[in-house]
Amino acid sequence: MRATGILILAISGLLAASCGSQRKSAASIPAPLQQEILAQRADSLFFAAQRSKMLGDYKTAITQYSDYLRLNRQNAAVYYELSRLFMEARNPQYALGFARRAAGMDSTNKWYQLSLAEAFSVNDMFDSAAIVYDRLMRITPQDDDLLFNKGLSLAKANQFSEALRIFDSLEMRVGLNDEIVFQKQRIYMRLRMPDNAAAEVRRLIVQQPEELRYWGLLAEIYEAVKRTADARAVYDTILSIDPQHPRALIAVANLEKKNGNEARYRAFLLKAFHNPDFNIDEKVSFVYPYLQMLETDTTKRDEGIMLANLIVESHPDDAKAYALRADMYSQADVPDSALINYKLALDLDSTRFSVWYQLMYLYSRTEQPDSLLRVSNHVKQQFPREFMGYYFNGLANYFKQRYDAAVNALSGALEIGGEKRFVADVYALLGDTYHASGFHSRSDSCYEIVLGMRPKDHIVMNNYSYYLSMRGEKLDKAEALSRKSIELKPDSPTYLDTYAWILFRLGRYRDAKVWIEKALEFNEAQQDPDVLEHYGDILFNLNEKEKAMQFWQMAKARGANSHGLARKIAEKRYIKNMDR
Repeated sequence: MRATGILILAISGLLAASCGSQRKSAASIPAPLQQEILAQRADSLFFAAQRSKMLGDYKTAITQYSDYLRLNRQNAAVYYELSRLFMEARNPQYALGFARRAAGMDSTNKWYQLSLAEAFSVNDMFDSAAIVYDRLMRITPQDDDLLFNKGLSLAKANQFSEALRIFDSLEMRVGLNDEIVFQKQRIYMRLRMPDNAAAEVRRLIVQQPEELRYWGLLAEIYEAVKRTADARAVYDTILSIDPQHPRALIAVANLEKKNGNEARYRAFLLKAFHNPDFNIDEKVSFVYPYLQMLETDTTKRDEGIMLANLIVESHPDDAKAYALRADMYSQADVPDSALINYKLALDLDSTRFSVWYQLMYLYSRTEQPDSLLRVSNHVKQQFPREFMGYYFNGLANYFKQRYDAAVNALSGALEIGGEKRFVADVYALLGDTYHASGFHSRSDSCYEIVLGMRPKDHIVMNNYSYYLSMRGEKLDKAEALSRKSIELKPDSPTYLDTYAWILFRLGRYRDAKVWIEKALEFNEAQQDPDVLEHYGDILFNLNEKEKAMQFWQMAKARGANSHGLARKIAEKRYIKNMDR
């Protein structure tokens, strides 16, 4: 190996010299030596590409093989390797292009042809894949796998009659085979011939009546065409063989539910879920849709929680059981129970970041900054590359008015990087943090970044415009932002109040009164001391002084604490430029 390296270096030196001060042309190097140099370079690239591929560095391997082809376009193996690499990279069109070149250059190579057939298949060109398999069968006519793949390709190409003929001929060669039968029954179902599909499966049942998997497939055929009685009869047969069979129990439970028999539905369901041999992952998969259903159908809440409880009872030492029950409680808006179960899940398995995430989310949602700070500090240490750990830590510090610490945590999140929507959340929180710290130019910059990423973020529009109005800066920009936030969310009394206040700061008092009265149509605004104080300010500047006093006093009674309110009431006048 070392001698080869020396040779390559020597040749490289020769090439470098040819470009040096003497500036010799390539023509001055003898043609045989030029060819030898290029061949050595090509070999070096080929072996480098092979190494990169074995190390799993497919991107580099693709580049090196492509560089090789610039030197030698006649190597079918390189086209084949590129086809396989692009298949791994999930680029089916490129994979097909290179597979075609390899197969065209060497039509006798079985692996090149198989690669071409696979490339046709991933590009949904099943007719073409079947032709390739047919061509290969002429070379090795006894290869059963080729015949099976040809039948499969024809079925996917919707050439059902020809596919069935192929599978029948294959069955004559290998005998009754469950995979062949499965393919045939799928074709019959697509042809809307369920009796034929059932007949195929029954052949397997006759051969192996104790194989419950076949009975289950038969029941699924009947369920697919809504032949409930036939399906129920099959499930009853399964339960006569294995009374604890979980999938049959669940299927029967669902059939009972469709018939409106709630008591029998629960009885069969309970029996299935109490079976500890029923895989927990399958149980979770069955219950998980309840989480989505709870968003639109709250009647599913008790049933979903009941099922989650059953999983915990059957698998008391599995963290997934408690995590699922916690998710169920969280979705049902029972945060205290959700928190308890997330902690139980973490006691059993503290390595799952998704559970830590849900715990932090709940602490933020229920406004528990101390707990959020404690947990997020731990998460940052245990999962130092998890973006959301830093975000929640920043949020906790913001809640506790520890603004420097919040900025540090949020900056750490940005260094790690995350999904665009979460990065925008970080910048939004940074904007709020900088505003609270008095760094207004930084705050504005953060809000501008968010709006560049999320042009319809009405929350940021409202906050940004309100803060500008309070500072009396860029009021025209503030007015435009606030108006757009109302267009996006016209039923928000908060946004209506912000817009009214900006119009007030612009001196457009009558317009301001119109918009704040729209806000006051909402009960929420009628109880908001800031809105009431704003209304008083607007009324005073429209010379409705007695009414203004009434609303200032109402604002004070509801807890308004702006710096100028007490003076306004005491002096019975609006005091301009008082900080709020």
